[in-house]
Amino acid sequence: MTLDIEAAVLESTGRLEIRNISSLALERGQILVKILYSGVCRSQLMEVRGLRGEDPWRPHLLGHEGSGVVVEVGPEVTKVIPGDEVILTWIKSKGIEGEGAKYESDSGTINSGRVTTFSNYSVVSESRVVKKPENLSLDSAVLYGCAIPTGAGIVINELNVDIESSVVVLGLGGVGFSALLACRALGIQKLIAVDSSDTKLSYAKEAGVKNVINVNDDQFLEKVEKITGVDGADYCIESAGRASTIEHGFSLIRKSGGRLLFASHPPAGEMIKIDPYDLISGKEISGSWGGDAEPDRDIDIIVDLFDRAGVDLTKFITKRYRLRDVNLALDDLEKGNVFRPLIVMEH
Repeated sequence: MTLDIEAAVLESTGRLEIRNISSLALERGQILVKILYSGVCRSQLMEVRGLRGEDPWRPHLLGHEGSGVVVEVGPEVTKVIPGDEVILTWIKSKGIEGEGAKYESDSGTINSGRVTTFSNYSVVSESRVVKKPENLSLDSAVLYGCAIPTGAGIVINELNVDIESSVVVLGLGGVGFSALLACRALGIQKLIAVDSSDTKLSYAKEAGVKNVINVNDDQFLEKVEKITGVDGADYCIESAGRASTIEHGFSLIRKSGGRLLFASHPPAGEMIKIDPYDLISGKEISGSWGGDAEPDRDIDIIVDLFDRAGVDLTKFITKRYRLRDVNLALDDLEKGNVFRPLIVMEH
């Protein structure tokens, strides 16, 4: 099936351009999805702004978390059939690793990866779709393409947390808030939400997190120590993606086993500085690749965990945008005005 598609294309650094493009015949392992909703995350913002280094693929499509309905499947695809409601995720799942799609436009070929969601239709790899759980709405499902499996995945897959653990979540974007909600759902009492935005901290309180601290508070360290103990936190999850916040998070964990895990990264070329003595004193630091999530397994696990804990995901989706307003969504995300911008596709 060949379609005329409305898409946001990265042609040059700084902003996306809305273009009409055409799909080609599906190849092995490819799926055509009617995109209903797409999220916008910090990784995409960094790519548009040119903060991830040299980009040899322009012009290309972006977006790596979405939800929609399968329209057509390519050769050898068995995971889904037309009509299935699916979550699109950048995190590799089961299925054929189909090639990244290419599209045609008046200005030439438009490149694409194995999953893109900034368009009203998208050709994606079988290994980047998961059937949507029936009890999950299509708009909330977007969050399970990136933010939730990464943030909650850090908690359930990578950190050995228990109800007695002390955990600092530093940076309340989509990933940080997902980690925070997972900790709350598991009943962790010594849980601290940290951000520079009082608005985001108020959302954390509404979600049932008792300890919220603005990072600019003059008594910040004293308040953290009062909750975690003077030796520091057992764990810190950093998701602000700046060198300074990674360093700050490392300073908050205890020696002899404290662990910092960061889920994003600073712009290309920026380095973090830590004291090597802290490492030989038993502090640990590592990065997370998508919360070590296996989407086919973990999405159902997290949906169930959140349902049992009464987690309300609507707090994430604070503003909706049309695709033609995607640059405004990026601006709002960059300014910290929204948790997760939601692009609502027009058909």
